[in-house]
Amino acid sequence: MPGPAVARPSPSLRQRMGALRNLPPFLREIWATSRALTCVSLGLRLIRALLPVITLYVGKLIIDEAIRIAGTDLPAGLVAAWRNGHLDPMLWLLLLELGLAVLSDVLGRIIAYADSLLSERYTNATSIRLMEHAAKLDLEDFEDPDLQDKLDRARRQTMGRMNLLSMLFGQAQDMVTVISFAIGLMVYAPWLILLLAVALIPAFVGESHFNALNYSLNFQWTAERRQLEYIRQMGASLETAKEVKIFNLNRFFIERFRTMSAKFYEANRALARRRAFWGSLLAALGTLGYYVAYGYIAWRTVSGDFTIGDLTFLAGSFRRLRQMLESLLSGLSQVAGQALYLDDLYSFFEIEPEIASKPDAIAVPKPIAQGFVFEDVGFRYPEAENWALRGLSFELRAGEVLALVGENGAGKTTLVKLLARLYEPDEGRILLDGRDLRDYDLDDLRANIGVIFQDFVRYHLSAGENIGVGNIDDLGNRERIEWAAQRAMADGLIEALPMGYEQMIGRRFKTGVDLSGGQWQKIAIARAYMRDAQVMILDEPTAALDARSEFEVFQRFKDLSDDRTAVLISHRFSSVRMADRILVLAGGRVEASGTHAQLMAQGGRYAELFELQAAGYR
Repeated sequence: MPGPAVARPSPSLRQRMGALRNLPPFLREIWATSRALTCVSLGLRLIRALLPVITLYVGKLIIDEAIRIAGTDLPAGLVAAWRNGHLDPMLWLLLLELGLAVLSDVLGRIIAYADSLLSERYTNATSIRLMEHAAKLDLEDFEDPDLQDKLDRARRQTMGRMNLLSMLFGQAQDMVTVISFAIGLMVYAPWLILLLAVALIPAFVGESHFNALNYSLNFQWTAERRQLEYIRQMGASLETAKEVKIFNLNRFFIERFRTMSAKFYEANRALARRRAFWGSLLAALGTLGYYVAYGYIAWRTVSGDFTIGDLTFLAGSFRRLRQMLESLLSGLSQVAGQALYLDDLYSFFEIEPEIASKPDAIAVPKPIAQGFVFEDVGFRYPEAENWALRGLSFELRAGEVLALVGENGAGKTTLVKLLARLYEPDEGRILLDGRDLRDYDLDDLRANIGVIFQDFVRYHLSAGENIGVGNIDDLGNRERIEWAAQRAMADGLIEALPMGYEQMIGRRFKTGVDLSGGQWQKIAIARAYMRDAQVMILDEPTAALDARSEFEVFQRFKDLSDDRTAVLISHRFSSVRMADRILVLAGGRVEASGTHAQLMAQGGRYAELFELQAAGYR
């Protein structure tokens, strides 16, 4: 059971205001997303920002006109008054106010439409940027829980910042409206503006404080929320359904989820309760300020200083100004809080990979003449006490089929990842044709290495696409895909599918057809053949195949690897014996090396493990 979330100090006011530095790059990204939509949204908002004060002033004129008309001698009846022109000014004012109301509504809908398009385009662009940056990071980064938390928060901010755009543009619109109302008030009673400020500042400080607390709560619960999502998926997914039913795990997952979610709920409820109490108390100050101003305006009207229309305009202006200032101050606090969340997104983009090509990197030689040499290579996973590999020295000759054997944890997969520069050695070096592996262009190196790991990905794509992703440049090359399927002995199973190579495989989507574990592995092996790679690596990709099928796959692989350097990893000793040479790994070192016959003659660990496995078939 995970422990409680580690408390994170609430950001200070200086930190919250400092987070506003994220807004300029955010706005630049919005502008780059679509200049036309940005201009439409801002331009229409500017027009709409002036409509409230114009509408309120027209309302004042209507009231004054109504009082004026009431003090004159009107002809009997509405029709007669209208025909004599007594009502013309009022009718035009009413039509003007109606037009302003319709215009405001139309502009609001167009603005909402533009904002929705702009937000969607920004989200899509940021999601692409997130995936592109994630693709550059090192494999070690993805194995770091802290980076997983950062990635989770960044992914959430990609979607969660859609409302920030409307919030910022809305703030700009409200600011224009506030200025127009403030000008109107200052003409009549300048000190009302000061009264507003005194009444609203406490509410702003309180709102800002609780926004910071909310961010802190969400930050410190990042890991727990990932665990909640994991438990939710484990308790209700196709991949786990069999074991959940057989082992009756549903109660375990439900109870674990209920316990963790209850803690998160309690933390949120406590914060919401405090926010509601203090927010109500501080908002009451603004209400008090409004009624003090309202009383003053009413007194001036009774004294004859203001007309009834002035009273309506001033009271309405003060009320709207107070509401909009509250909204602006609250919005500023919320924007600062949203800017804190942008820190999560931008801090992820600031992570730089350690494994990258040198500026003067060279291309991988074609063909590889000598091969790879491991010189006293050592590697230890981050924060691990034991070394995965230490003092590892051996040669992988060009054109050689090399098999790696050893017990679990011997370092076989780690060695392969070092060969593909998914990891960098902590000690020693790896040479390719006499030069350090780090001298070669990284993309070119990986393009020359085809790897199928034991935990290969099952893509929920068509059968052809599942194979084609092995060489994305040939994804549309049907001839190449069929060639790769034939060499992996996957052509028969694909042709038996209802739609052949166009058949969606996997159960995630409605039209998908699921495959057995062995069938999936043949698809994955075909994926490796898609690459015109000089080095081919099979890291136990045939574990779900029976012994005969695995032998046939490896035999075909060896026959088709005449001009390629190949590495085979398998726990079945009957399959690896076909290799040109076998390395026996133990404790991250090479314990023995030789052909099957040589290793059997030595009588060491290899012979012992081979006899143990062979005994199971007798």
